Amino acid sequence: MEYIKTESAYILRLDPGEEIMASLRSLCEKENIDLAKIEGLGAADHAVIGLFDVNTKEFHKKSFDMPLEISSIIGNVTRQDGEVYLHVHVNVCDADLNSYGGHLVECRISATAEIFITALPGHVDRYFNEQIGLNVFDFGN
Repeated sequence: MEYIKTESAYILRLDPGEEIMASLRSLCEKENIDLAKIEGLGAADHAVIGLFDVNTKEFHKKSFDMPLEISSIIGNVTRQDGEVYLHVHVNVCDADLNSYGGHLVECRISATAEIFITALPGHVDRYFNEQIGLNVFDFGN
């Protein structure tokens, strides 16, 4: 991963073999990013994408091991218990242009990824909401 920092954003390039979520986590820890939005695109050869079933409160994952075009990466950075918390979604398509999308668990780059992380002022934590079954924003109310 290589990146530059502007006044309020980080512009990343990931190269073949690098994993998106690990790279994002590493950057956020290194640069002490507490709150940010994430946008990107690229190409991959492996992805694990998930869906949270709100009725059963279970997380289902599916792996894709094929050439994939990453048409959209979108997400945010917050903190939970002092640790970086990434909430990232992805949309990918295969060679037949069939699209798959959902919660990004992991994704290995095959060619490159271009990702923007826009740091925001402030701090937002998360807490586990038992009724929903997910970690949600905690505004300290």
